[in-house]
Amino acid sequence: MTGKVRVLVVDDEPQILRALRINLSVRGYDVVTVTNGTDALRAAAEFRPEVVILDLGLPDMSGIEVLGGLRGWLSAPVIVLSARTDSSDKVQALDAGADDYVTKPFGMDELLARLRAAVRRAAASVDADEPVVETASFTVDLAAKKVTKNGAEVHLTPTEWGMLEMLVRHRGKLVGREELLREVWGPAYAKETHYLRVYLTQLRRKLEDDPSHPRHLLTEAGMGYRFEA
Repeated sequence: MTGKVRVLVVDDEPQILRALRINLSVRGYDVVTVTNGTDALRAAAEFRPEVVILDLGLPDMSGIEVLGGLRGWLSAPVIVLSARTDSSDKVQALDAGADDYVTKPFGMDELLARLRAAVRRAAASVDADEPVVETASFTVDLAAKKVTKNGAEVHLTPTEWGMLEMLVRHRGKLVGREELLREVWGPAYAKETHYLRVYLTQLRRKLEDDPSHPRHLLTEAGMGYRFEA
């Protein structure tokens, strides 16, 4: 990426907004902050953020609703902030299209590290001479970062693409869970195996003809995952 990375911060707590605005600005990010979901959707359309930091507890609508509104057209990574620590809340947010989940209260260094990881994933370059990989159900163009199914492009979030790309590049080979987590999410996530289950379910739902009986995105129980063309 060239120039400043655009970050949209959505939170209704003034002290958190101020802390994030200061910490991100001094590190060279271009920051816009809003306090509710309506303004978040409007700001996203005007500002075109490259990363979104989104609180789930907003005054006018839930963060999940905002996420749904964004995911219809915005592929930028979304890092969810929430005071809710229940794993079902995390799964719901990841299922709705979040790329990461940070529990309040959070350490600024950790959040910034996750933000950098999200930016890296979204900006990861692909060699232009990589082949197009075709399956019976869908086609993956690694150079163009596109997936098509039945002639139509399938919208993937940056994290979904990162996981699919890793598996496709190692097609036919077992990719271990920790290896996949380190590559797509970063070293700090090597034990977060629930991320893999959520994202693989989403990829199967979008790409497999019969998601409950996948032919291409396969699970090797207790070990990892394999892509078969």
